Amino acid sequence: MVARILPATLNFVQNVRMRNPKRHLQTALIGIALLLVACGQQLPPWRDGRLLVIVPDIAQGAETEFERELALLFGEHLRTAVELIPSSAEDIGQALRKRRAHLAAATLRRKENHAALRFGPSYQSVREQIICNRDGFFPKTLADLAERKLVVVAGSAQETALREARDKSPWLQWLPRRKLSIKDLLQEVSEGTADCAVANELQFADARNYYSNLAAAFDIGSPSNLAWAFPRDADQELLQKAQVFFDRIQGDGTLSRLLERYYGHSGRLHPQHAASFITKTGKVLPDFRDFFEQAATLTGFDWRLLAALAYQESQWDPLATSFTNVRGMMMLTEDTADRMKVKNRLDARESILAGAQYLALLRETVPARVPEPDRTWMALAAYNQGYGHLEDARILTERAKLDPDSWGDVKRWMPLLNRPGYYNTLKHGYARGGEAVILVESIRSYHDMLKRLEPDPPAEAAEEETSYHLFGPMQHVLR
Repeated sequence: MVARILPATLNFVQNVRMRNPKRHLQTALIGIALLLVACGQQLPPWRDGRLLVIVPDIAQGAETEFERELALLFGEHLRTAVELIPSSAEDIGQALRKRRAHLAAATLRRKENHAALRFGPSYQSVREQIICNRDGFFPKTLADLAERKLVVVAGSAQETALREARDKSPWLQWLPRRKLSIKDLLQEVSEGTADCAVANELQFADARNYYSNLAAAFDIGSPSNLAWAFPRDADQELLQKAQVFFDRIQGDGTLSRLLERYYGHSGRLHPQHAASFITKTGKVLPDFRDFFEQAATLTGFDWRLLAALAYQESQWDPLATSFTNVRGMMMLTEDTADRMKVKNRLDARESILAGAQYLALLRETVPARVPEPDRTWMALAAYNQGYGHLEDARILTERAKLDPDSWGDVKRWMPLLNRPGYYNTLKHGYARGGEAVILVESIRSYHDMLKRLEPDPPAEAAEEETSYHLFGPMQHVLR
């Protein structure tokens, strides 16, 4: 085994060294660590300063990022380094049974009496749903699925839910799909090559933005209580540490902030709006992409976030004009245009650069203690309603003894800025706060869609996977 794997590992490390000498040492350490795990070496004690954690592979989207950040926070809690091992759902159980990792943070359905694994505390509950094409076969009960092509990701929480459902419906059959993501399966259903698939409610909320002909037929069994999995003979102290960690982040609000960060905007867009956005991404966006990339270089924002903001403002129409005389691609007011020294608001490049710089100015105005991405979401709200009204909303949030530095808390109170009982007690008075919340949440959805429709180049994405997720700085929400 070593003779086969070692040359490939050394070649990989050498290639990374040639591309980026500053990162070759850390990449070498990852390669060697994974080599030892692959060769069946004894799992190193986590107390020695290295915790091996299996996480979903990158194709799983928000689930991947959520679990990775949660695992890194656990490493901070333990005061130990974390090495993340991407894996498909079907391989997780075997990897834990063979003690190739200390735990799996991979959106697994908690099962009390699992023969080979142990589970930590539940941290999220999601409904498992039968998703079908509403233009074709659409079942009402499990019995309607007999002799139909029902697909599910092999080894996933959804397949575990199906196995539990089969206890009451022994005739239930499905096709477990290996090496595919839930997005792949839902695309098959949309295109008619599969009758139905099983997905949780958050996965479906995301997929509905891309496939407007999908619909949830019904829930299957009880909701999945998601939890981390450990080998059956896991260190008892590590299990206790995990319990303390989850008690802590549930108690101090860190977990709810993470869930809001990754899933709080799910299902925001109407299917028709999502479909129009996808169409214009192919037909209109290419004409302006260079301008968004220039603005991103100037301000440090992801160009796709700026494009999402512009779409929400004008649907990428450089001549857009509102009845209040807000104009252009980024819908700048006269005052903002003067402040940013814009000569022609209807010039697409000038509007995009000025809008991006104005957003950057607002983000710098938000207190530095506010973590990302909350700081950017608040800047977007201020872009819509003005910074003073954002501050008023943060004051309302603080009065309610919630966190004024958390967008998830602030967005609950911002809509109240249109009620006299609230705005009369604040410095800046009446505002359409609910409009700002809708704008921010829609931009988050459009941004997520653009990250999938316009992904980073493969080489760049691969380097980010190595450097950022495993070693680089991450904006955590632990307080």
